[in-house]
Amino acid sequence: MSHISVLLHETVDALVAERNTGIYVDGTFGRGGHTRLLLSKLDANAKVYGFDKDPQALEVAYQLQQEDPRFEIIHASFADLKQELAARGIYEVDGVMADLGVSSPQLDQAERGFSFMHSGPLDMRMDNSKGPTAAEWLVEIEEEKLANIIFQYGEERYSRRIAKAIKAAGYIATTGELAEIVKVAHPKWEKNKHAATRTFQAIRIAINKELEDVEVFLPQAVDVLKAQGRLAVISFHSLEDRLIKQFIQKESTLAEDHSWGMPQQRQDTRRLKKIERVKASEAEVKANPRSRSAWLRVAERLAAKGE
Repeated sequence: MSHISVLLHETVDALVAERNTGIYVDGTFGRGGHTRLLLSKLDANAKVYGFDKDPQALEVAYQLQQEDPRFEIIHASFADLKQELAARGIYEVDGVMADLGVSSPQLDQAERGFSFMHSGPLDMRMDNSKGPTAAEWLVEIEEEKLANIIFQYGEERYSRRIAKAIKAAGYIATTGELAEIVKVAHPKWEKNKHAATRTFQAIRIAINKELEDVEVFLPQAVDVLKAQGRLAVISFHSLEDRLIKQFIQKESTLAEDHSWGMPQQRQDTRRLKKIERVKASEAEVKANPRSRSAWLRVAERLAAKGE
């Protein structure tokens, strides 16, 4: 299955917001669907920087870089946004977007080791050029810590018995083996879902530090946005969406001053204005079932005081 960009037009339209030039960032290049559409809406003076860690995504990105001089790929996590842009002399941009989570090619290629649907080496690294594989990580991690990760990142109620079974199995070489271990250990799972769905999600999130990277990325994205610049982020599960929601809420709400002995005052430290929250349409979900759980949140950078 080829990668179909989720909420493609909604994301790009919200990002450019009637503009046709400027500097933009795609924090998760993937297979370039959002970037290509964005470039098609921008003039010859525009510039788009893409970030990605995945070697296969980088191959596609380098090809696009050769085809279009307005685009430059950066082999790094979006958690390094400010540092990488500063290294290129960029300190302000007109828009930042990110499409979080795992891509269709990563799931569909057995050798990447992300999916229980296609048995392959138990890897799960988005950047498979460095760091421990999931198989190596599972050997090293303590049972209690593994159970906590499966519970927290997978929201799996049977995390303790699953972690116990995984650790009892010793070295697990393939995704198929891991899926079967979880299935046997799991007493009851959701209809139309595999028993290992939540466990695989939890391990993948932990291996790739996905939530930590999002927490680091979001404030940096706001830091580099110009006044009226847009932030557009697509998430696919409740943990990511909650992080984005809470961050935008915090950045768009007046802070209260609790100074001792002083009347309570509200300090205007807001940096963002909420724009919209968009869910995939019925037509998109029908064409691409993986868009079913996707949410797009959009916010706009407010001008600093005195601007």
